[in-house]
Amino acid sequence: MRKLHAALLLTFIVLMFTTPVFAQGETAASSHANYVVISAGFAMAIASAFCGLAQGKAIAAACEGLARNPGAAPAIRFALILGLALVESLAIYTLVVIFAVVRVG
Repeated sequence: MRKLHAALLLTFIVLMFTTPVFAQGETAASSHANYVVISAGFAMAIASAFCGLAQGKAIAAACEGLARNPGAAPAIRFALILGLALVESLAIYTLVVIFAVVRVG
């Protein structure tokens, strides 16, 4: 219990001395730029996550279709490749928009 109290006291002291850092004012432009970069990062993460989920579901469905009907392999393969290309374009479009909107520097 004593170690816990010592750790909490140390954390409180460190946070008390770092508080003045946050008291400095920022300009409106730099504040806005930070939010744009952060939201662009979240947008890319969300787009990549849903892209990965969609690709996994498409591949699972294609494998199931091939297992049920091996004779339809060329048609299923074509539909799978076309679908994967369209799903991947979501992440690529998001990346292009991020590069167009976010100006680092």
